[in-house]
Amino acid sequence: MKVSFLRRFWVTFSIWVIGFYASYLNRFRILGGEAIPGSGGVLIASNHISAYDTVFLPWAVIRSHPMQMLWAPAKEELFEKPFPGLIYRSWGAFPVKRGRDVRAGKQINALLADQKVMLFPEGTRHKDGVLGKGNRGVGKIIYDTRPHVIPTALVGINRWKFPGLGLQGSVSFGAPLDFTDLYQLEDCKETHQLIVDRVMAAIAELIERQGGAPYAS
Repeated sequence: MKVSFLRRFWVTFSIWVIGFYASYLNRFRILGGEAIPGSGGVLIASNHISAYDTVFLPWAVIRSHPMQMLWAPAKEELFEKPFPGLIYRSWGAFPVKRGRDVRAGKQINALLADQKVMLFPEGTRHKDGVLGKGNRGVGKIIYDTRPHVIPTALVGINRWKFPGLGLQGSVSFGAPLDFTDLYQLEDCKETHQLIVDRVMAAIAELIERQGGAPYAS
């Protein structure tokens, strides 16, 4: 997808403004950014613990890859008001209807041919930081598009309050996952679940490395 220079400049500039708040006024650490490929289809697959996720993740990605877009599906309610909707769209977000949205699914698949896309495989936010089950629909997307899949773990920002100073949190990017063995299997629900289970296991490992607890005790 071709994106104008002005739009890419706006995204980079506005994300750096957010990054100043996240990493300079506060202590949001970015780990493993070098694992994100500079080109090709890339799926950033992350846990979802806070409303901050949708702006801090683009900061973490675009800091290493300025003038690029990070596309993201978002619930359609966010686009109901014209001005906020315009801002979200300018950043690369696009509306998704609740339930099965075939049109949005096709858009994600098309973008993953050569773009970076952010998805939360759990499908919903877990404010307590506990990792939920992955949606097999994400496994289907991966099976169909074969992108570089980067497991991503957010820790700590579910405890942030705005405005804040000196708050601590982090994001960690893992190495691209290998699904070669699963791509040999039949295109079915069971295979898609195995794929997303591997993604969630990698996210859990990253959370644990940062001292978090991915599962309820």
